[in-house]
Amino acid sequence: MSIKQEFREAREKFRLLSLYQRFEHFVVMFLTALIVVIVVAALWTLTLKILFGLVLSGGLDPSDYSAFQAVFGMILTVIIALEFKKSLLVVAEGRNTVVQIRSVVMIALLAICRKVIILDLTETDALHILALAAAILALGLIYWLIGVRDREGDEAA
Repeated sequence: MSIKQEFREAREKFRLLSLYQRFEHFVVMFLTALIVVIVVAALWTLTLKILFGLVLSGGLDPSDYSAFQAVFGMILTVIIALEFKKSLLVVAEGRNTVVQIRSVVMIALLAICRKVIILDLTETDALHILALAAAILALGLIYWLIGVRDREGDEAA
């Protein structure tokens, strides 16, 4: 399909939307554009920090846990932003008018995993670690249950 045909179809779909749906579509597209700017800036910063801060300065020591924490924390931040953008695009494409719960749970899991990776275990109490573990287990269970429900729905259809 050519780009002209895709734009023509998008315009036709847009004409069928109500005023509120058009507003909602505009908001989603605006948020998507903002997230793209954030992802590009985060990726640029990540590249500069890895290149100049670690590689060229000779600070790239794989056994240095703080360097590992910083780099993978930044990488997970970019991944979280990309997942968030993807969930907004699902809404923009009109496949679903509500952000899918599976996507929200995935973003929450990624955020908590990022927190665990950048966590300084020497300064964190056991209760805090237990709370993070409980949150990961609860969100993992929810994600699994949603997957089971989706598979059962596909089989029934």
